[in-house]
Amino acid sequence: MTAPETTTPATDTPTGVVLSDPAAEKVKALLAQEGRDDLALRVAVQPGGCSGLRYQLFFDERSLDGDAVQEYADGTVKVVVDRMSVPYLAGATIDFVDTIEKQGFTIDNPNAGGSCACGESFH
Repeated sequence: MTAPETTTPATDTPTGVVLSDPAAEKVKALLAQEGRDDLALRVAVQPGGCSGLRYQLFFDERSLDGDAVQEYADGTVKVVVDRMSVPYLAGATIDFVDTIEKQGFTIDNPNAGGSCACGESFH
């Protein structure tokens, strides 16, 4: 896993989110498939799920007040975290898994006290 190349948070609080090399490459491929270079991967924590909180990952063109931004893959991939989600995601690692059993993004979050049985939410 690589450290972010540039951290440019809009606040003094860094995101602390780490995007693994496979995850950065997958995001880069998805952006190329969309044909857009103006989108960032937004990672957020929202209320919901069995355990109270759930992750949201989506492409976003918006820039919100207080967003923390990190760049990966030579600046071609931007990860954006809103200011309310930063404390929940500090130190979290986003990876991309592509195995026979499972395919998709995973989040290893040291701040999660536990998760539900289905693994879709945490507290």
